[in-house]
Amino acid sequence: MAGALAALVHLVFIAFLIFGLNWKDQPPEGMMVEIWTELPTPIQEPVKTQSPPKQIKPALEPVKSKPEPEPPKPEPVKPEPAKPAPQQAAVTPPVKKPDITLQQKPEPIKEIKPDLEQQKKQEQEKLKEMEKQKELEKKKELEKQKELEKQKELDKQKELEKHKELQKQKELAAEREREQTAKVQREAEAQRAAQQAAARNQITNEISKYKALILAKIRSRIVMPPDLPGNPIAEFSVTLLPGGDILDVRLSKSSGHAVFDNAVERAIHLSKPLPLPPDPALFNEFRNLNITVHYRE
Repeated sequence: MAGALAALVHLVFIAFLIFGLNWKDQPPEGMMVEIWTELPTPIQEPVKTQSPPKQIKPALEPVKSKPEPEPPKPEPVKPEPAKPAPQQAAVTPPVKKPDITLQQKPEPIKEIKPDLEQQKKQEQEKLKEMEKQKELEKKKELEKQKELEKQKELDKQKELEKHKELQKQKELAAEREREQTAKVQREAEAQRAAQQAAARNQITNEISKYKALILAKIRSRIVMPPDLPGNPIAEFSVTLLPGGDILDVRLSKSSGHAVFDNAVERAIHLSKPLPLPPDPALFNEFRNLNITVHYRE
């Protein structure tokens, strides 16, 4: 009988343990408890659980409410049967106690503190990482800015070099153009000089030619006096008019023989009109003509 009671107590304890774990999820239900009229002496094991009945007492009130209206067993003669009810009710406290202890434990607060510290530490690390990232970004931006400035300076230098090269090319082109112009001018000047020289030579030759013709015509008109000693020379200055007419004849240097000087002067007058070149521009070369006549050619 004692073994059966012990088994029953354990079963009730297990049942309360199971229902106690689900106490928060399900509303409390009434429990049927069998009350024995005769019990052996109380077992010492349940006595250990009598210390916390006052804390669990509110949870056991539904269990006491049902046995009170039961009329079939009004024999509360023995005080011993009244004790098992609280003993059996006391069996349930271990079921409720874990829930209460779980709720009253300060361990979650202890766990929150490390979480806050960890979170603070993580926030600090995150801030440090963000600052580090900002520094890296700033450093990259500065390096990028330096590269841009360097590239800008290189581009500016290249542009300056390009401008210098273009200026140099322009100066070389201008120098070549000046040299070419000078060369053309020199060639043109040389050509003009050559042409002028050729023209002067032609004029000189033309003048010489007609002076020779004039002298030949005058000599052909001279009546030479005979037997003059030596080779006397008579010089005359003759002023001509366009067309070869003689305006004036003067003896500029006597030969020392008047007979020869007079003979030459008469020949000059007899030779008019004197031959002149057809170019009127050459007349100035003959306007004032110097004529030299040798007695002997």
